[in-house]
Amino acid sequence: MSVINVGQAAVLGVVEGLTEFLPVSSTGHLKITEGLMSIPVDDKAVVGFSAVIQVGAIAAVLLYFFKDIVRIVSAWGRGLRNKEERYHHDYKFAWWVIYATIPIVVVGLAAKPLIEGPLASLWVVAASLIVGSGVMWAADQMGRHKRGEDDTTFKDAMLVGGSQILALLFPGFSRSGATMSTALILDLDRVAATRLSFFLGIPALTGAGLYELKDALGTGVGAAPLAVGTIVSFVVAYASIAWLLKFVAKHSFNAFVVYRIVVGVLLLGLLSTGGLSS
Repeated sequence: MSVINVGQAAVLGVVEGLTEFLPVSSTGHLKITEGLMSIPVDDKAVVGFSAVIQVGAIAAVLLYFFKDIVRIVSAWGRGLRNKEERYHHDYKFAWWVIYATIPIVVVGLAAKPLIEGPLASLWVVAASLIVGSGVMWAADQMGRHKRGEDDTTFKDAMLVGGSQILALLFPGFSRSGATMSTALILDLDRVAATRLSFFLGIPALTGAGLYELKDALGTGVGAAPLAVGTIVSFVVAYASIAWLLKFVAKHSFNAFVVYRIVVGVLLLGLLSTGGLSS
């Protein structure tokens, strides 16, 4: 019998789609939701399920930014064949995304036992939500928001890509929150920071989903829950991306900071009183 049924998979798909690209921690929210539904958050199959339904959210990014991705990949292909094309920003950016993904892959493989074990605790999620909120607030205040997407450099990509490790090791910190905060500290404007976070998330999250697929299918999650969770995640994530890009064009990240603190404090309260198991 599957450790996650179809109804639970649909709920988790909604949570994943809503939170994957918002700087509030999709992993944290998934773990909280799983805990509320009495699903074991550190079960190998559940961890695998969470990674796989992320592919639905990534598919939404691929569709939403399809024209941009085609432009970047095309420039990369031309640059491989023609030396003169290698001075084009899109060609360089394609390589930067590849290079910036290497650190999280290395750490993800090396620290897999910790990520799926002690670090999967809801205590870690609660603490990371609150600490990450402080980082995000500080980054939004420090950043001068004066650089656009065309101003990004190799250094920007590597630092922003490397910051994904924080969310990998500390679920609740938020991959989007870590990458956007780092980009803001580097003086990128909020829209550029958000788009860079999206592009850097494509290879990292897709790779994680494909890597975990065998665990999700082979240790207790059926194909039907996986399919439902992934499809729901895709639909909800597409709407979430469109909303977020419009929101950050006119607003600061303060609303997300407050929300994260509230959720983190409530989670600490539930864990302390036994209302929720870690």
